[in-house]
Amino acid sequence: MSVYNTSDFRKGLKVQIDGDPFLMIECNFVKPGKGVAFYKCKLRNLLKGTVLDRTYKAGQTLEGADITEITAQFLYQQAKTFVFMDTETYEQYELTEEQVDDAWKYLKEAMECQLMLYNNNPIALTPPNHVVLKIEYCEPAVKGNTATNVTKPVKVETGAEIMCPAFVEQGEYIRVDTRTGDYLERAKAEDA
Repeated sequence: MSVYNTSDFRKGLKVQIDGDPFLMIECNFVKPGKGVAFYKCKLRNLLKGTVLDRTYKAGQTLEGADITEITAQFLYQQAKTFVFMDTETYEQYELTEEQVDDAWKYLKEAMECQLMLYNNNPIALTPPNHVVLKIEYCEPAVKGNTATNVTKPVKVETGAEIMCPAFVEQGEYIRVDTRTGDYLERAKAEDA
């Protein structure tokens, strides 16, 4: 198991505290006028989702977490379980609704995602940054309503509702940013 010194601390580092894996989401170096330099860190528990604020003096160490990321293909959803397959080993992994969180809005069959494994058990999922989704239902645009900032909710093929400009129509494809949930642009069917 790797050990990280405070000089190795940075955003995105995966460490283990009290037996749980944590992701360092913020790390600031502080050098006061008097005294020892220290690091103020915010860490997110990857199993529970809670956030810790911790302060470490220069020279302290943290144990690295046994976390690997794999590319996995989304196969199907069965009740409240989402099933993925490792694209290299063909091993299947199941994630709960809580682990998938809001990513379900962008999951389509055969889509490749990043799975985070802790001790070979899946704990989190990251969909691709951009996905192309088909609009299943939306209200028709009102004639003359061509202002650029007018939006309307549309229902896409995954069942999610996304705010889009008023000019998009049912049956069209749109590109969505999965990190923010925002509409980006219209897309072609062959991009889907």
